[in-house]
Amino acid sequence: MARPEHSGADTDSGYQRYLTGAPGLADRLKALPLYALPQHAVSRLTHRITRSRREWLRRPLTRWFIRRFGVDMSEALEPDPDAYPDFNSFFTRALKPGARPMPENSDALCCPADGAVSAIGHLHDQRIIQAKGHDYSLVDLLGGAPDQAAPFHDGAFATIYLSPANYHRVHMPVGGTLREMVHIPGRLFSVGRHTVRTVPRLFSRNERVACLFDTPSGPMAMVLVGAINVGSIETVWAGEVTPPRARAVHTRRYDSDAVQLERGDEMGRFNMGSTVILLFPPDTVTWQRELYADAPVRLHQALGKLRPGA
Repeated sequence: MARPEHSGADTDSGYQRYLTGAPGLADRLKALPLYALPQHAVSRLTHRITRSRREWLRRPLTRWFIRRFGVDMSEALEPDPDAYPDFNSFFTRALKPGARPMPENSDALCCPADGAVSAIGHLHDQRIIQAKGHDYSLVDLLGGAPDQAAPFHDGAFATIYLSPANYHRVHMPVGGTLREMVHIPGRLFSVGRHTVRTVPRLFSRNERVACLFDTPSGPMAMVLVGAINVGSIETVWAGEVTPPRARAVHTRRYDSDAVQLERGDEMGRFNMGSTVILLFPPDTVTWQRELYADAPVRLHQALGKLRPGA
């Protein structure tokens, strides 16, 4: 794949790589119906279908999906697609031990999921790059609380898109202790390239779950962003966070109920494709230079390096 052009000075403080190019008519036409679509109703229907155990539905749907998206079942802990009781169990399948080896360097920042880089770089104050011509607010992304966003002003971010073909469990890029989980209700636009390029403030408009951790290198946020047909977002400590649909931002603190996760541990999962956004304070992470917009990445791949003493 050819590397797209990228913006920003080629210095660590100006490092920005994100989807470039003006959206074409085809992108706009794909995105337009999503505004009127009953996004949550469609996703609730998907939630029911993907959990159906009816053989006449589950079996052909699973086999069609494998053919359509080229799913490599040899990596799965259970390689037989007929062994899964429903489509969602297949979709959130576990990998074989060793399928995604950890980096040897202890200071490497691991990729949280299989997918592709949508954007990576550094924030400008509290603005995060979405795509060329689009950015959004850090405060809005994390649910509207300035104190939660403050540690990440002028910090580092990475946005990883998970396609339907990818492994859909999300893992810790570095070890940490959970401090807060924030469920932010919102829309469920698609998070494909055409909507990232055309829908303003996409990631701060979609429903999402923001998880705030304390790590040896300082605060870290992992934001799991929902999308159309994403019937659920789950975490290992709270189970299914969405659905049901909420009407207000809900924050849960874990001061006396600590959740400790090590680097590489599973922290959550998606049903269908979506996006993970990582956030770090300033002077914490140096990103790998070979990561460009649309670059494929794999779980546990080194995205960057945690700076000593950060």
